Amino acid sequence: MKANGAPKYGLEERTEAFASDVRRLVRGLAMTVAHQEDAKQLVRASGSVAANCIEANDALSKKDFVMHIKICRKESKEARLWLRLLDLDGPISDERGRLSQAATDLTNIFGAILRQSE
Repeated sequence: MKANGAPKYGLEERTEAFASDVRRLVRGLAMTVAHQEDAKQLVRASGSVAANCIEANDALSKKDFVMHIKICRKESKEARLWLRLLDLDGPISDERGRLSQAATDLTNIFGAILRQSE
C-alpha cells in the first residue's frame, strides 16, 4: 500500500483495473443511443490500453516496445475523450471524473516512458 492508503499497482495491473472499472461504469449507464456508441468506444479504448501495456512488457525489441507504449498513450487519450462525452449526473458522474483522471494519469505515465525511451 502507498502512504496515502491507495493501493500500489504495477502498470499492467493498473491498466487492467482501469479497463475493469470502465466496464463497471458502462454497466450502470442508461443505454441511450449516444451512450451505446460512446460506451462501445470507451470499452475498446480502455481494453486496448491494458492489452498494449502487456504487449509492451513482452516486446521483442525497443522499437516494438516504443510502438506499444505510443498506442497505450493514444488509447488512454481516446478513453478520456469518450468519458468526457458521456452525459452523466449524480454519483455515476463522480465515477466518470475519477476514471477521467485515471486516463489522464495513464497518458502522462506513458508519455514519460516514451520520453525516457526515445
